[in-house]
Amino acid sequence: MYKEHFGLKEQPFGLTPNTQFFLNAQGHREALNMLQVALANGEGFIKIVGEVGTGKTMLCRKLLNVLDENYYTAYIPNPLLTPASLYRAVAEELGIKCKTRDGIREFQDAINQRLIELVGDGKKVVLVIDEAQAMPEKTLEALRLISNLETETSKLIHIVLFGQPELDRLLNQNSLRQLRQRISFSYSIPPLGREGTRDYINHRITKAGYNGSQLFSDNTLELVHTVSRGVPRLINILSHKAMMCAFGKGAQQIEHAHMVSAINDTDGIDMPKWTQKNGRLALLLCTAGFLSFIISIVFYRSFS
Repeated sequence: MYKEHFGLKEQPFGLTPNTQFFLNAQGHREALNMLQVALANGEGFIKIVGEVGTGKTMLCRKLLNVLDENYYTAYIPNPLLTPASLYRAVAEELGIKCKTRDGIREFQDAINQRLIELVGDGKKVVLVIDEAQAMPEKTLEALRLISNLETETSKLIHIVLFGQPELDRLLNQNSLRQLRQRISFSYSIPPLGREGTRDYINHRITKAGYNGSQLFSDNTLELVHTVSRGVPRLINILSHKAMMCAFGKGAQQIEHAHMVSAINDTDGIDMPKWTQKNGRLALLLCTAGFLSFIISIVFYRSFS
């Protein structure tokens, strides 16, 4: 709706994880570097954890994009599967033709044979699982058994788990201690800081085609960082709504009032208490000043 108004080629704050908008912020940069180094070194299990909306899926897709032809990648975005369904999904990602009557043993044998072929061709096989906190305990154990596949010198498959903090609590169960001990590298994605939030917003509008003067005012950037707590998904939601509000009013810059409207329109997001207090204080001061003005007029007239 507002693309033409602000001179944009595309919508800058969509919720779809488009890697064109990937920002090499400190947390994501460190996570991506760690993933690439760990995979290059042949590590078996790697874990990335982050709160809801911190960009795990974006990072996941960025990893899949940057791995070169030396890697064969398999991707499972929804791991809420039974052990048999997990094996089938992995087999299909590896290009194995599955039969309806195949059971776990058939899948295991087929996967093992396919991995040997791929490694023989000089490929490093990487299985990436998003939303790993949704995996049932038995399915995680089945995943561990897949990771057992190895030669005398190297692993046949390398597994990267992306998940919310609930994944850590799940892996801390005593029944999953064998899997937990196999995780050689892990990283927790932090939220964006103030400068990170500013860079994130400016990066996305620039990628979307904006080339004018500062679009989001300084106090607007400060406000969106405070209420979003540096979570990229919330920044996207609020920035999109604020731009819609500014467009509706014919404004050329996103001001504090536009962001306030976006905050009030978003469930689970509240204005910071200090802003509310400042607002009440300003109202009190305004009222006190008005009363003083009225009293001075009455006092003046009584003595004139």
